[in-house]
Amino acid sequence: MSREALLAPSAPAPAGPYSQAIVSNGFVFTAGVLPRDAASGEVPETVGEQTRLVLHNIREILRHAGAELDDVIKCTVHLQNPKRDAAEFNAVYAEAFAAPYPVRTTVGSELNNVLVEIDVVAALPAR
Repeated sequence: MSREALLAPSAPAPAGPYSQAIVSNGFVFTAGVLPRDAASGEVPETVGEQTRLVLHNIREILRHAGAELDDVIKCTVHLQNPKRDAAEFNAVYAEAFAAPYPVRTTVGSELNNVLVEIDVVAALPAR
């Protein structure tokens, strides 16, 4: 099994002992991506703004691997407050993905000082 760790300089670096992403057997697996600006470290306030930044960071990681958001096949979403934030989250999420949408699991999670975290699995395009 091949396994290559990736670190996209245009996305926030991992905050602990884990890889930002792993490429293995034609797939890209990201760690949970946070709504942190790669340059400033700042986190926006609303779940919509945070979702937009998380998706931007995921896009940067995928591009570093040679993929795009259209190549995502699975998303796992953690929301700090799903009842309050689901509608705003879904509105921004729907701007980033087109049908057929990736499969998705959304869970309520206790997150540290953020409202949303997303990890994805993407299939690398055939070359």
